[in-house]
Amino acid sequence: MRLTVRVTPRGGRDALDGWAADAEGRPILKVRVAAAAADGAANAAVLALLAKSLGRPRSALTLVAGQTARLKRIEVEGLEAAQLAVAFGSPPGP
Repeated sequence: MRLTVRVTPRGGRDALDGWAADAEGRPILKVRVAAAAADGAANAAVLALLAKSLGRPRSALTLVAGQTARLKRIEVEGLEAAQLAVAFGSPPGP
């Protein structure tokens, strides 16, 4: 499953801030990390936080788009919609 996240680097702490919707109504998970967006530190922190929250090994998550952007697409191996809803609540629907 692919997950879109909006990252706030240097957000003071590592935390999930819930769901939002983009201009087209697609769900975006808001994530903040304490790490700065330098040398991939924020990306690594995001992947570690999501892996821990989903109860998956870090190796099951792959950053597929947005390496240098705030909006990122992350592939989570073997994740189903029901598991996503349990971990983060239900995403906003159209």
